[in-house]
This record gives sequence, structure tokens and C-alpha cells, in this order.
Amino acid sequence: MTETPRTRVGATPAGRRQLRRALATAAVDLFAANGYEATTIDDIAAAAGVGRRTFFRYFDSKDDVLFANHDEIVAEMEQVFETADPARDPIEVATAAVSLVLESYAAELDVSLKRFTLTRTVPSLRDKEVATVDRYQRVLARYLQDRFAAAGDEAATLRAAVAAAAIAAANNHVLRRWLRSGGRDDIEAAATEAFTLVADAFRTSGASSGEAEPGTVVAVLSTATPLHEVVTRIGAALRDAEPR
Repeated sequence: MTETPRTRVGATPAGRRQLRRALATAAVDLFAANGYEATTIDDIAAAAGVGRRTFFRYFDSKDDVLFANHDEIVAEMEQVFETADPARDPIEVATAAVSLVLESYAAELDVSLKRFTLTRTVPSLRDKEVATVDRYQRVLARYLQDRFAAAGDEAATLRAAVAAAAIAAANNHVLRRWLRSGGRDDIEAAATEAFTLVADAFRTSGASSGEAEPGTVVAVLSTATPLHEVVTRIGAALRDAEPR
């Protein structure tokens, strides 16, 4: 009887996702146990049961492995945008898409808490996290700009940039509060409250009339400013900047 050859774990899309997550989990555990600087790529690969060359097929550096599912989340967000009902409020679609970030953190509580600790203590990982958030925000802004422009909004670029920043701020607020609670807070309820604030602030969004060129809105706020005040002030600044 001839045996059916076994498929390598990384030979299929599902297998590659599994291997990426195995490497990420191994890395987070090693970073937490031994320290970021003391952990080598060889250590991570060995803990995941693969070789060094396999590691580099998936990641360029130790920094990248901590955000292994980043590209997957971006792809899922873009899928939400592509399949969204054109009649649906674009702000609601955008908040639904960014909720995928919260869901990914909630699905892996232990990894998320360890990653949170690491990004607060390792500068290079903090920089990587900031770059990750920036990419989410740019994806949101592109979608919103397309929707606002299609509705005839002459300030579509400005409105999209400010709305995306507000959505990202709400998402980060909810995520960090949940992480600080050790995952005990109700992340879904907090997200609903935060995203409702954003939606309310931009509810008057739509096509505007006038020939004025879009300007720039600059909001200077303390990091201690409550989320509801951040959103309210950004929304007010945006409305004040609309062409009359």
C-alpha cells in the first residue's frame, strides 16, 4: 500500500498563516521570558520547529514577527470596503473594518498582553507599532476619500484624513484601555461607544457647496484629553473648515 505524501505546513495558504502565527507566538513568548535583545532569530525559529531560512521567508527581522497578522488584517479591511453596501454610511463601514483590529487582539489575549508590555519597553517595537497604526489609518483614509468624493464633497481629502484619524484614535483608545485592564473590560461595548462618538461627530458629512479650496485642520490636544472631547473638537474643527 502506497502512503500519501504529507503536505508541508507552509505549502498552502492556511499552512503559511499557521506557520506565521507559530513563529509570532514563539517570538512573543521568548521575548517575554528572555528579553527582546537576548532573543535571537535562531531561538525563535527553533522554538517554532523550523530553520532560520524558513523564518526569513516570512519576516525580515525580529521587529516584524511581533505584528505577524498585520497584512492579513489590512487585506480583510479592504475586503470589507469592497463588499460594503454603497448606501451604507462610510463612517460606519470604516469603523466596522477597523474593528477587525480589536477582534484580532481579543482572539489572542495572552499574546496581545505580552506584546503590549513589549511595545512599552522596547523602542524599536514601539516604532513598529506606530507604523502599523499609520498604515491602518491610511487604508481608512483612502476608502473614505473615495466615498466622500463620489458623493460630491469638495473637501473629500481633508474630511477623509480627519475622519480616519478620529477612527484610529477611537480604536487605539479602546484597545489600550482594554489591554491595561488585562483583557477584563468589555471591548465590544467600549468599541461601540467610541465609534458612536465618531459617527455622531461626522454625521453631517456629505457633499458641500462652494469653490473654496480645502484647507488644513490642526488640532493640538493633550494625550490626557478624554476621547469624547477629542472627537468633539476634531468634528467641530472639520465643520468650521467646510467651504461656506
